[in-house]
Amino acid sequence: MPDAKDERRPAGELEAAVMGVLWAAGIPLTPGGVQSGLGSELARTTVTTTLTRLHEKGVVSRARQGRGYAYSPVQDAPGLTARRMHSELDRDTDRETVLARFVAQLAPGDEEHLRRLLEGDER
Repeated sequence: MPDAKDERRPAGELEAAVMGVLWAAGIPLTPGGVQSGLGSELARTTVTTTLTRLHEKGVVSRARQGRGYAYSPVQDAPGLTARRMHSELDRDTDRETVLARFVAQLAPGDEEHLRRLLEGDER
């Protein structure tokens, strides 16, 4: 029988699942609503802790609802990905090298799309 450690999700997977539920709902959800949306056996306290951490990271906002909070995503999925990319870029002091290596590793189609965006041809 596997122990509790083997049952754990990989880092970030639960946060991603919670964000998926919030994005799909399109309305603020309480921890109980998120728990229902996950359709899992997670304890409400686990969901609440995850939402609190996402709030502390600035990824979700919250508003009082009864004795607790209802949570909403601050950005859509592409916006959150862009935010994470900026965060990673800000961690390194050699931005030029990081950007150069990022562009060098782009697929040809992505490189062309980035070029058009930088030239102002697309938004």
